[in-house]
Amino acid sequence: MKYGVYFAYWEDEWDVDFEKYVGKVKKLGFDILEVAALGLVHLPDEKLERLKNLAEEHGIILTAGIGLPKEYDVSSSDKTIRQNGITFMKKVMDAMQKAGIDRIGGTVYSYWPVDYSDPIEKETARMHSIESIRKLAEYARQYDITLLIETLNRFEQFLLNDAEEAVAYVKEVNEPNVKVMLDTFHMNIEEDNIPNAIRYTGKHLGHLHIGEANRKVPGKGSMPWKEIGQALKDIGYDDYVVMEPFVKTGGQVGRDIKVWRDLSGNATDEQLDRELAESLEFVKKAFGD
Repeated sequence: MKYGVYFAYWEDEWDVDFEKYVGKVKKLGFDILEVAALGLVHLPDEKLERLKNLAEEHGIILTAGIGLPKEYDVSSSDKTIRQNGITFMKKVMDAMQKAGIDRIGGTVYSYWPVDYSDPIEKETARMHSIESIRKLAEYARQYDITLLIETLNRFEQFLLNDAEEAVAYVKEVNEPNVKVMLDTFHMNIEEDNIPNAIRYTGKHLGHLHIGEANRKVPGKGSMPWKEIGQALKDIGYDDYVVMEPFVKTGGQVGRDIKVWRDLSGNATDEQLDRELAESLEFVKKAFGD
C-alpha cells in the first residue's frame, strides 16, 4: 500500500501553498500528499505545473479532496445549482490534470457541511446526485481521474452515511472510475463493525482515510487498527491509505471540522512532525507492511 497525509494536519486554512509540504511528507516517510481541491482551482497554470514537477522530483503522489460548497451542490433540486456544481467540478478536474492528480475524494456527490435548516429530500437528492456524477465521470475519463465517493457521518451529510449506502450508490452509477472512499473517523460513528464494513465494500473501495475517533493521528486512540489492517488484506486492498488528522484549533479548517480544543497539546511543528512519523510506523506495523 501507499501511505499519505492530508496537508491540513499543519494548517488552519484550506487555501495555502501546498508546495512546502511535498518535501516535508517525503522526509517523514510518506508516499502521498493530499491537497484541497478548493485551493487548486484558482491557481495559475504555472503554479499547478510547478507543483506537479516538484512532486515528481520528490517521488510523491498527489491526491485531492473536496467538500463542495452549497452553491455547487450537484444533488440540489435546483437545476441551476446542479449545473453550476458540474461546471465547477470540471474546472477542478482541469486543474487536477495540470497538477498531475488522478483522483479526488470527499463530498463530490452533494455538498459539505450539510445545512439541516433546509428540508431534506433524500431520495430526490440521491437521484440528482447520481445523474450529476455520471456526467462528471464521463468528463473525468479524458484525464484518467477517479471520483471517490466518501461516506460521511450523519452530522455532516445525509446522503451517504455508511458502506452499504455507498456501495449501492456506486453500483447504480455504474462507472468504472467511480469508487467508494471510506474514512475511519466517520465509520466509527456510523458502522456496526468497521472491519466488516471494509469487507462489505470489497472491490469497490478506491481510497481509505484513517484517523482516530477524535481525529488524532492513528495510534493515539482506541481504533482497532490490526483488525482494520486484516480486513484490508481480506479484500486484497493494496491502494492508497491517507491519514486525515485534525488536532489544531483556529481558522476556517478548525471551524469547518469543529475542532474547539487543542488536541495537539500545544505542539510545535517539530512535535507534530515527530508524532506523524511515529504514527506512520505504527500503522505500517498494524497493517503488516
